[in-house]
Amino acid sequence: MPTLVDAIEPRFAVLAGQAAAPECLHEGGLWLEGPLWLPDSQQLLFSDIPRDVVLRWVPGLGVGVFSRGGFQNGRTRDGQGRIVFCEHGGRRLMARGLDGLQAVLASHHAGGRLNSPNDVVARPDGSLWFTDPDYGILSDYEGHRAPSEQAACHVFRLAPGAAEPQPVVAAMVKPNGLAFSPEGRWLYVADSGGSHIPGTPPEIRRFAVGPGGEIEAAGVLARLDCGLPDGMAVDEEGNVWSSAGDGVHCFAPDGRLLGRLRLGCVSSNLCFGGPQGRRLFITTAQRLLAVDVGVRGAPELR
Repeated sequence: MPTLVDAIEPRFAVLAGQAAAPECLHEGGLWLEGPLWLPDSQQLLFSDIPRDVVLRWVPGLGVGVFSRGGFQNGRTRDGQGRIVFCEHGGRRLMARGLDGLQAVLASHHAGGRLNSPNDVVARPDGSLWFTDPDYGILSDYEGHRAPSEQAACHVFRLAPGAAEPQPVVAAMVKPNGLAFSPEGRWLYVADSGGSHIPGTPPEIRRFAVGPGGEIEAAGVLARLDCGLPDGMAVDEEGNVWSSAGDGVHCFAPDGRLLGRLRLGCVSSNLCFGGPQGRRLFITTAQRLLAVDVGVRGAPELR
């Protein structure tokens, strides 16, 4: 399947590298999400949420089942090397250690259950930041239908050792994918509220984060011109690569659209990985794709 590299600015042709030849690593999914590259073991984890299964892709071996249960979505790694993941089904943030044992990190706020944690990122101070829209409780397709017990769909920060997360952003309709700039100064959050609330701008919001984890300023990084933003990844130069209705859109740190990878379909999430960190793994509804690009992903903030 050819990819059309649509360079709005000339430098995107360099960033995109050899993205003209994507490789299909898996197909037949219902709604694939949450890709995470594990450099230590050179494998990729991702979810087929409606099927309630976590899959792993290993170079040379292909795709197999990693785990089942929880209707898992986004994931990252923390400072201990654990896999931290969002559960729609359990309405909680979880961690899985190298020994396979799991622990609940967050499940409630202000006396109520979380909605359905969607995506999560780590900061060097040991805190975990995650979004909590209500997608997993709207129906039984990606979780379990239930009423919300929260006043809003928040972006939460879980401080190291804290028993309960604290909301840091509330003024978003359905916060979804999120990522930090390479130095951890800026937090980017996608608002995909247009999926259910007509008129919601398909925006990627930008928040300045202070030394203590406080939000110091807020604004809009970019607005998509095709589809809704969902998952995203940041490269070593600070550019934001976002899922979109026609593939992947790449924005400069100042919000300028640098270019697009036109896949001809909706993408749901993406991450950098591979031996050199220059491979972009992209989940769509049904397929896991990989394209080799000309820039590395930002180092893990953990």
